[in-house]
Amino acid sequence: MGVRWIASAAHAGPGAILLWGLAALFFLIPLAVAVTALTLRQPETGGMYLWARTDYGPWHGFLCFWIYWMGTAFWFPGAAMFYMSAAGFGGSRGSLVVASLAAIWIALGTNIVGVRIGKWTENLGAIASWILGILLGSAAILVWQKQGPATEFHLLPSLDWNTVSFWASIAYGMTGFEVAGMMGGEIRDPVRVLPRAAWYSAVFSVLFYAGCTAALLVILRPEQISDLDGLGQAGETVGRILGASWLAPVIAVLVLCSAVGNFGGLGSSASRMPFAAGVDGLLPAAFGRVHPKWQTPWLAITAIGVVASGLLVVIQLGDTARAAYQTVISLMVISGFLPYVYVFGSAWKAGKRLSAVSGWAVSALAILCSLVPSGDIHNVWVFELKLAVGTAAVVGSGYLVYRRAAAAK
Repeated sequence: MGVRWIASAAHAGPGAILLWGLAALFFLIPLAVAVTALTLRQPETGGMYLWARTDYGPWHGFLCFWIYWMGTAFWFPGAAMFYMSAAGFGGSRGSLVVASLAAIWIALGTNIVGVRIGKWTENLGAIASWILGILLGSAAILVWQKQGPATEFHLLPSLDWNTVSFWASIAYGMTGFEVAGMMGGEIRDPVRVLPRAAWYSAVFSVLFYAGCTAALLVILRPEQISDLDGLGQAGETVGRILGASWLAPVIAVLVLCSAVGNFGGLGSSASRMPFAAGVDGLLPAAFGRVHPKWQTPWLAITAIGVVASGLLVVIQLGDTARAAYQTVISLMVISGFLPYVYVFGSAWKAGKRLSAVSGWAVSALAILCSLVPSGDIHNVWVFELKLAVGTAAVVGSGYLVYRRAAAAK
């Protein structure tokens, strides 16, 4: 779970609360069923790379890994921009970028040292997220009692082309269970652990996301909520209403802790795929080696940090910070959901037909929604061109790397 999707969902309106439940029902649970079946079939390090390679061949396994890994690289700058802006580093664009780079490398650095150390940054992030959720819920109850809700709640989502792109963020918020498969070789007793974790994930994700979205909408109207710094806006608003000036800085600290946990968790797990590809000789052999002291795929973790840092700087060119954020979110969604074509294809072959159909449908809908520009995009053609070029670059670079590795064998 990540607190960054709460503001995007709230900006889309109260209908987002229903969308959280639907996303869990039609995507998170099918994904968990698929990942559990495939991890039990191949309890090794590598996850979707191994599944696609086994079912569709080496090229498809590499392409699945490459697109997902690049999607993770797009995830980092978008997440960094959100978290640092919400934590109060968004005063200037330069300070936002510097703070984002620092958070990325602190989180990845602890996981290079090892999961025994790095897990504490992930635990810190998880605890901070839940404290933030409880704090927002409590503040919303007090605001409701004092002056009533700021938003009139309704069940069905409204079709507003300025907010449709945020539906993709809601679907993306329910992804992530696949990382368990990437570390399949490091899970103790996966037969018992994974099915239980799947249902816990579904129930608590809906409670967390829907509850926090509702809390934001009690405090602010949807059009007042920025998808980039909506949590900070909520803290300041509650502070004025309740006379709690301490709330905004507390939210900022909790957001910062949540950021470090998210960076470390995804960075360390996603690094297991280039590690597996390095072992197979599809990447330089150094990717397939572990650190002699810490026993971690340190080069794979470092590589994703370097790529993410570069994207964070490049994506700032030629547009406002908010437009750059929306662009990187859309690229992240496209690159993030394309590999699920392979994941649910493998699930289909494993006999999980209903999960496969549901997962494919939600993936296609999320990609389509990500192509719709939000109200922050003033030059639609530049936005769509960036998405086309970025997606082509992801697939094309994967083809070139694979072709070179195959020729060298």
